[in-house]
Amino acid sequence: MRDIAESISPRLAKAALAGIVDGRLVDLAFVLEQDAAVRIVTPDHPEALKLCRHSAAHLLAAAVTSLFSGVQCGIGPPTDEGFFYDFVVPRPFVPEDLDAIEAKMRELASEDLVYERQMWPREEAKAFFAGRGEPLKVQLIDEKTEGQHEVSCYTIKDKDTFIDFCVGPHVPTTGKLKAFKLLTTSNAYWKGDARNQPMQRVYGTAFLSDKELKAYLAQVEEAKKRDHRKLGRELGLFTFHQWAPGAAFWLDNGTTLYNTLANYMREVLFPAGYVEVKTPLVFNKDLWETSGHWSHYRENMFLVESTDGEAMGMKAMNCPGHMLVFGSTVRSYRDLPLRLHEQTPLHRNEASGVLSGLTRVRQFSQDDAHCFVTQGQIEDEVERLLGLVQRVYGDFGLSYTAKLSTRPAEFLGDVATWDSAEAQLKAALQRSGQAYTINEGDGAFYGPKIDFDVTDAIGRKWQCATIQLDYQMPQRFGLKYVGADNAEHLPIVIHRAIYGSFERFIAILIEHYAGAFPLWLAPVQVMVLPIADRHLAYAASVRSQVQAASLRVQLDERQEKIGYKIREAQLQKIPYMLVVGDREIADATVAVRTRKGGDQGSKPLADFVGAARGEVASRAVDLVPSHENASV
Repeated sequence: MRDIAESISPRLAKAALAGIVDGRLVDLAFVLEQDAAVRIVTPDHPEALKLCRHSAAHLLAAAVTSLFSGVQCGIGPPTDEGFFYDFVVPRPFVPEDLDAIEAKMRELASEDLVYERQMWPREEAKAFFAGRGEPLKVQLIDEKTEGQHEVSCYTIKDKDTFIDFCVGPHVPTTGKLKAFKLLTTSNAYWKGDARNQPMQRVYGTAFLSDKELKAYLAQVEEAKKRDHRKLGRELGLFTFHQWAPGAAFWLDNGTTLYNTLANYMREVLFPAGYVEVKTPLVFNKDLWETSGHWSHYRENMFLVESTDGEAMGMKAMNCPGHMLVFGSTVRSYRDLPLRLHEQTPLHRNEASGVLSGLTRVRQFSQDDAHCFVTQGQIEDEVERLLGLVQRVYGDFGLSYTAKLSTRPAEFLGDVATWDSAEAQLKAALQRSGQAYTINEGDGAFYGPKIDFDVTDAIGRKWQCATIQLDYQMPQRFGLKYVGADNAEHLPIVIHRAIYGSFERFIAILIEHYAGAFPLWLAPVQVMVLPIADRHLAYAASVRSQVQAASLRVQLDERQEKIGYKIREAQLQKIPYMLVVGDREIADATVAVRTRKGGDQGSKPLADFVGAARGEVASRAVDLVPSHENASV
């Protein structure tokens, strides 16, 4: 927020509250007084949207507690997409409840009620919330204000005054909130842990203008059509079962897509000097203690015990195993960079309440690699990796942005090493010409990293690739290489993934393409459609020739009308349909149809195969525009 001064003139404060800033009328302008600082926020300020969403979450809580008795409030943060608030309620919310809650929110907004910050003695605040039957608030105060004498609370005062423990800040009055919408509800658990109190989560969104809200809601509707869970089921890609929560069952089409992506990555990496390895799925806890994951990550791991009582952990990441591979033999500086690639399954013990299709799972694989380098090779290797990211995302038609994540609050190693590591990543970014932003404090506990957000066809951002510099883990494993001076030196490792996880990347691709994959990715690239049974023999010959050209092809032998077959192939988003009948048999041709362009006329089969192979080789991208119905 733009700091004005330790104090502000009454005239300026009054003008700002009236919506006048720098001599101009502004729809949203207000003065914030917090922690002895006085600030003015206007709609173009980067914190304005977050501020409104946080305030809308409190408005939601005020409405819920006003309408429903016996409610306990959990937390209500702003998010990148809007806001949510978690509640303990006597019964689950239904759609009619959302309508009533939103109507109450609008009523409170129209009354232009004040968000008032009050500083309460800590013990008094705990007693107040305990007396109201809100033990979760008492727990939050205990956890977040230890050692403090006072805590911050906010009120929204009407006939049912709403009071919440919150550090703020908030907009001055509810009247500043105009463009908001409640979206949905879901089951949740306190702190995302299924062992804790079950809750109801209400999701909403808020914007600074009705125009922005309408655009977002249109995007939400388009996203529903592209939902990878819906399309994955309709296209026969994957399924889930309650007996294996968070682990996908890949069906035939999905397995083909998965393997296509895996083999594509190998085609890219092997010429670039990578070697593929496979490491165990279960390790003794000594490995995880050595890597630091036992103390920093154990709660997110699946822990098992061998029959002789040995404590083990299922592999949650590949890096510790790759440290053992590096250390399994004597290494020379001539061996570096050593680039180890692996695609074996990983397991992370995600809470059941956060599992979501392919985007949040317990079992997954990564296009993972670890590049072991000397100090002098860091910048060149990172620059190579930046080029690799550019190439891969270009083949999928994905635009992206980069951000450099720096030292977190909890980290391994010393500050000087971290500063040096961050400086080298910045140097590589600058040398490559890659634009980037700084993401303060979001590095991994072992080193800084560069993260990449891809933007899909309807404008949503997804974090995918990462390049992480690590001085710590090679040291913890005692790794060495023999330098040109015949002395032992510590290697540096660069953790990197381009897809991230296959599962999440496939979810992104399904929604990016609306299930209409480009030809090179499509599980079924060509469908041969005989018009009648008498055309089956020729259709089978066409299938064989297309298959011999290394194209993925199927033959629809069903006794159905040709219009129905075409419609079915379109619903399955098959890129090409080859219709064959009497004319095609007589002319030794095929009638080519595309899923979007319809009838392309008859062609000799060899001409079609040559063009299709060229399209695959070029990895041409054919997106479904956001205004088209993704279900056809």
